[in-house]
Amino acid sequence: MRSLVSILDGNTFLVSDHRGDIEPSLDYPTGLFSFDTRFLSTWRLTLNGERLHALSVDDAESYRTRFFLVPGEPTHYLDAKVSLIRSRAIGTSLEEELTVINHAGREMEFAVRLDMGADFADLFEIKNVRQKHGRITASVSENELRLSYRREAFHRETVITTSAPGQLDVSGMTFRIRVGPHAEWTTRLYVNTIVYGARGEDIRSNLPLYRGSRGVAAIQTEQNELINQAPKLGCDCEPLAGAYRRSLNDVAALRYESIALGVRLLAAGLPWFMTLFGRDSIITSLQLLPYLPELIPPTALILAGLQGYRLDDFRDEEPGKILHELRYGEMAGFEEQPHSPYYGSADSTPLFVILLDEYERWTGDVRLVKQLEPAARAALEWIDTYGDLLGTGYIWYQTRNPETGLQNQCWKDSWDAISYADGRLPGFPRATCELQGYAYDAKMRGARLARAVWGDPVYADRLEREAAALKQRFNRDFWIPEKEYYALALDADGRHVDALSSNIGHLLWSGIVDESRAGRIAQHLLGPRLFSGWGVRTLADDQGLYNPIGYHVGTVWPFDNSLIAWGLWRYGFREEAGRICESMLAASRYFGGRLPEAFAGYERELTQYPVEYPTACSPQAWSTGTPLLLLRVMLGLEPQGEHLIIDPALPEGMGRVELLDIPGRWGRVDALGRSRIPHDGAHDR
Repeated sequence: MRSLVSILDGNTFLVSDHRGDIEPSLDYPTGLFSFDTRFLSTWRLTLNGERLHALSVDDAESYRTRFFLVPGEPTHYLDAKVSLIRSRAIGTSLEEELTVINHAGREMEFAVRLDMGADFADLFEIKNVRQKHGRITASVSENELRLSYRREAFHRETVITTSAPGQLDVSGMTFRIRVGPHAEWTTRLYVNTIVYGARGEDIRSNLPLYRGSRGVAAIQTEQNELINQAPKLGCDCEPLAGAYRRSLNDVAALRYESIALGVRLLAAGLPWFMTLFGRDSIITSLQLLPYLPELIPPTALILAGLQGYRLDDFRDEEPGKILHELRYGEMAGFEEQPHSPYYGSADSTPLFVILLDEYERWTGDVRLVKQLEPAARAALEWIDTYGDLLGTGYIWYQTRNPETGLQNQCWKDSWDAISYADGRLPGFPRATCELQGYAYDAKMRGARLARAVWGDPVYADRLEREAAALKQRFNRDFWIPEKEYYALALDADGRHVDALSSNIGHLLWSGIVDESRAGRIAQHLLGPRLFSGWGVRTLADDQGLYNPIGYHVGTVWPFDNSLIAWGLWRYGFREEAGRICESMLAASRYFGGRLPEAFAGYERELTQYPVEYPTACSPQAWSTGTPLLLLRVMLGLEPQGEHLIIDPALPEGMGRVELLDIPGRWGRVDALGRSRIPHDGAHDR
């Protein structure tokens, strides 16, 4: 959405048009949002009753931006006698400075008007407008406009104040000003968001649980401190350097303070997913481990603390299951949506065990892994009990909430994401291939933790036997001999759901693929059906449902490609992994170093640039983490005991890559890699 401008701090974010104005949209969340509620739906500036046009927008920083504006149509403003600068910053609340500059040689009078409004829409309501069940009120006092929403004990408020006297009414503020020749006038506006009732047990509370208070200086200091903790990158490849800088900045910006939980967590992505997601948070944590390992414990602890403990059909909750998504809005609070929290993902539970093991291998933090041993054991137990719906030794999924639950509970969770090659959709339950890979990896890693940390070799032996049996069974049941790849899934009758998809790359990452078949999988992943030149498509281009701009049926997802590259590296396909790294970094140049959630699966030769997916989240946490994981793959970083193995294999033409002060149980070490420079000297592909 290039015409829109976003700023964020954690899960508080603002989306406006290129003038800085906000008007409610029915297809994209424009406005000021915090904790899944829209606190501003109208924020429209006029000068003497006239809308403004942007000369330029400065949006280089994630949490603040400036708009340089003039009145009139574009053809009329070359000799404008007045201009405006609109500077805003977000820090769990919004601060906006308006400056009117008189370019005339005489005093001028102006009427500056800001129309203001709040519909307090739940994020889930943006695309599905409904009648609000509560009551919105507006009240005016000296220099303050207070907009309130109440539905029983659910209470939200937007409080707007100004530094300059103006005429306030229930729909905005008007400033009638005189500005001297070549002089300027300025006012500051403050928008504070107040949360009274959040979710579940909190909704009956009428005490403010959260109100915005962080200033720009605090945000800047915190982000700089976080970035300074990360390893320092020096390289010849400008796309890699740019993506690395942008990733660290976005990681810092996506951290938010969870209501009532007292920790800072990573939000999944702007604008739709500015909250905790089990799957996204775990995969992002895996990507971040070599750089900012201190960010992982809060996520692991919260996921363990909210682990399922009962059977709840509405929330798809089961004992031992790790949550899918946690929401704070009205619809979750009143159980019109099951996200308080919702457990409808079949992959977050084995991924939780994988993260714990990878974290301990990297950091040596035995204390945390011992603390979370009960949660890890419960997750492993879920794999073999509630996860195995049909008793066949595989993880299956089928929602028990057909009204508001997710149909697909793998990472490709849109309704049409799992299909046969001819485009038909299988029934439920479904067992997608990568879920079995995650289960295998979780058992192997759980066994290592049991033996090395928990002191339970009997349990370790059992998990290893189960993992070996799963690997043998999987390679028998999921392999399609005539097509020489693994089925995307098994249907409820055990038949192959035979579409060729990117999911097979996750199998390499998990280690469940037989060595004899790994080469054929690598060939498929880098072959013309799946590989677009910009990355591996979610679905091969000859499949029935293929669509290069279909959400999970033909687009390229950066995070997906980062796991595929990691898997190729694991099986020794370093050149193939390098091709994916090169393609992702090349694509990042067209997005200012910030890889979006997804982009179109068109052939690179056809478009010459990666085509944007129209509603992709950006920044999104696991896309932000993608360049970091790709850098790990290219440098061949792998913890082994108390040491870090460094085995670089850089794509041709990348030149020198140096990563300094890599943190871990070894203290801090440096890694250096160098690729062969082509004769033409081009090393910034």
